[in-house]
Amino acid sequence: MTLRSSFRLPLLLLAAGAPCLWPVGAQASYGMPSSPFANLEQIDAEVAAFTGHSAGQTGGAATPVDRRLRLNACRSPLALSWRMPRRDSVLVECPDAGSWRLFVPVRQAESGGATAVARGESVSIAVVGEGFSVSQAGEAMDAGAIGDWIRVRGLKNGQAQGEAMRARITRPGEVVVELRD
Repeated sequence: MTLRSSFRLPLLLLAAGAPCLWPVGAQASYGMPSSPFANLEQIDAEVAAFTGHSAGQTGGAATPVDRRLRLNACRSPLALSWRMPRRDSVLVECPDAGSWRLFVPVRQAESGGATAVARGESVSIAVVGEGFSVSQAGEAMDAGAIGDWIRVRGLKNGQAQGEAMRARITRPGEVVVELRD
């Protein structure tokens, strides 16, 4: 057998209908098997739908999911939730038994300093006047850094109560409403 004829044998086997192996990640069209890995572009799309902002925009994923990841394909719909009350990352989980979860960082608003209070975060509202100070639980309606003015609402039994008021952030998780004569 010459060198030339040894190369013809595999071609003849393929032509005769011998099984063929497709590369990992091959498209599911033309009868090829679908990828054993999760579609990362689909994860990006679901995170954008969850946050309401595209990747790279304020409020959306800081960057698209790393394309080097090889996550097992998920047979169930993905579960998305905020990782923390500060809403600084999205938890993406495949609910299949023994599967994976992924934390996707969210791009925060640019401000003069680091964000001390996130929108939707529980805060302590201190109402300060001449000779007195009282505080109550509240919810931040805006995000901001120390020294920023934001809108807050009081909470009673975990439910928002009353109208929004403007308060100044004094430290992470605490805002002050100053009463003047």
